[in-house]
Amino acid sequence: MELAFILIYAAILGLVAPYLGLPTKKMGSLVPGAIAFVKGSLAWAVLTWCGLHYDQSWIWIIVMLAMPAAMFIGVRWLAAKRAA
Repeated sequence: MELAFILIYAAILGLVAPYLGLPTKKMGSLVPGAIAFVKGSLAWAVLTWCGLHYDQSWIWIIVMLAMPAAMFIGVRWLAAKRAA
């Protein structure tokens, strides 16, 4: 159930990405959401492995703030790599 919520949040972030000024026209509209989903899932797995339980608010706060940051950094990094 947690990954479904992360997937929905990543889809919302992917829809908002063009309005944040991210260069999504050359890479496709699914890439920002996919980056956010992968990084959010990895953050969730690492935090669960570190001992945070899914019903604690800290894991949700960290993942929900890390996903937009990872999407922003990941899309900028991918655009720079494609330009080079």
